[in-house]
Amino acid sequence: MSSSSAAPTAKPPMREALVAAAFRLFLERGYEQTTVDDIVALAGVGRRSFFRYFPSKEDVVFPDHERCLADMTAFLSAGGAEHEPVRRVCDAARLVLRMYAENPTFSVQRYRLTKQVPGLRAYELSVVWRYERALAEYLRGRFAGLPDGTLRADVIAASVVAAHNNGLRSWLRSHGEGDAGAAVDHALGYVQKAFGRSAEVEASVRVNPVPVGGPAGDPDDVVVLACRRDAPLWRVVQELEAVLGRV
Repeated sequence: MSSSSAAPTAKPPMREALVAAAFRLFLERGYEQTTVDDIVALAGVGRRSFFRYFPSKEDVVFPDHERCLADMTAFLSAGGAEHEPVRRVCDAARLVLRMYAENPTFSVQRYRLTKQVPGLRAYELSVVWRYERALAEYLRGRFAGLPDGTLRADVIAASVVAAHNNGLRSWLRSHGEGDAGAAVDHALGYVQKAFGRSAEVEASVRVNPVPVGGPAGDPDDVVVLACRRDAPLWRVVQELEAVLGRV
């Protein structure tokens, strides 16, 4: 069979072609020196096609964040009461990591580019803030009615984002080599250890006085104290003293 009869190579989708053209020019000329007209000329399309996919030149640097944010929001919305909330937001953060890990070369290029261009760094921070807001809104719903529920939600959401970014940037600085998931899991482990098992309860100790063997005040009474395994000893003693004063 002659080469002329071979099937032509399929063109990449226009959106991907625009991203590829943009980054090729960014690497060759620099971000500031590249215009939208330059990008569409290299991609072989018109300006209207560019703005159909990307509202601005900045958006072509972060082409998948809108989809990822929508996926994260849907994931959080699908969570029920049976899902431990801190673990749920940590798992939601792993969806962002998966987006980066799908294309390590592109992710490393973007990381280097955003370090060089202050405007892109500011844009990236605005994207990160939207992720953090989605996590916080979910946690606020889960912690509604608890003391400092809103504060707790905001602190945990910020901690999840900080831990995720710490692990992610460590991987990006290593040129995308190794296991990105291991680095992020290690960082998120600190968040789950700090907040995970006691985030939903009003106190780390729950006490139920259960008199056994006689009326209250009887010297043969037995008080049953139920507490979490990770409750600090001082809190257990404090709650026990409070209950003994009521029984």
